Amino acid sequence: MRKFGLIGYPLSHSFSKGYFADKFQQLQITDARYDNYPIPSIDAFEKLWEQDTALIGLNVTIPYKKEVIPFLQQPSSVVTEINACNCIRKFNGTLYGYNTDVIGFQKSLQPFLKPHHTNALILGTGGAAAAVEWVMRNLKIQYKLVSRSKSTTEKSNFSLVSYSELTPEIITAHTLIINTSPLGMYPNVNDAPDIPYEAISSKHHLFDLIYNPSETLFLQKGAAQGATIQNGLEMLHIQAEESWNIWNAATPIIQ
Repeated sequence: MRKFGLIGYPLSHSFSKGYFADKFQQLQITDARYDNYPIPSIDAFEKLWEQDTALIGLNVTIPYKKEVIPFLQQPSSVVTEINACNCIRKFNGTLYGYNTDVIGFQKSLQPFLKPHHTNALILGTGGAAAAVEWVMRNLKIQYKLVSRSKSTTEKSNFSLVSYSELTPEIITAHTLIINTSPLGMYPNVNDAPDIPYEAISSKHHLFDLIYNPSETLFLQKGAAQGATIQNGLEMLHIQAEESWNIWNAATPIIQ
């Protein structure tokens, strides 16, 4: 029996376990199992592998995407660059780390991009934002990060503004807006990032990494202004399939 799973804390709203359970059933895969591992501390990470030698692959979610990196013997170049890992494969005793969020996000976003989507706002500055930044650089899209507190997160390698500094003019100039924050996630469905929604137009595309609810208040407000909108469900499907490919490759994929 090959075992896979998801680590994070808490895992009450996990997508992955149900996705892989359905996948195994549909494809009649009987030698694989996917479980949730809600570990309250990263200190329990090594014990997972020691306690179950059948465990060969893990997905990683909040709050451990950065904390697992010191345990990896072979992090991919993307993991090293953005300091976030969400997929691990154990092969011949070696832990290989990957970031499938970047693949999922880019493949999900690209069909919606228009020639005028040359400037983006990334709402949030956490691990998910780092994956989105990588994609923006890869697609040659200029971007600004938007943070609640500019003073505590400001770095020299990107343009950063606080929510209080956002003006209608900034919104108008940035026709791609991506929410990487948890604002609006179930059960807090009445929350939304505090931006000047009145400046959003039909030229805008809004992407929310949240998938529950399927249409957050952020997306509703954008749609009301004529923008195209997109949630994070397809991104999750793509990154889950990328994880499966990584775990089942004959030898570890080098990225």
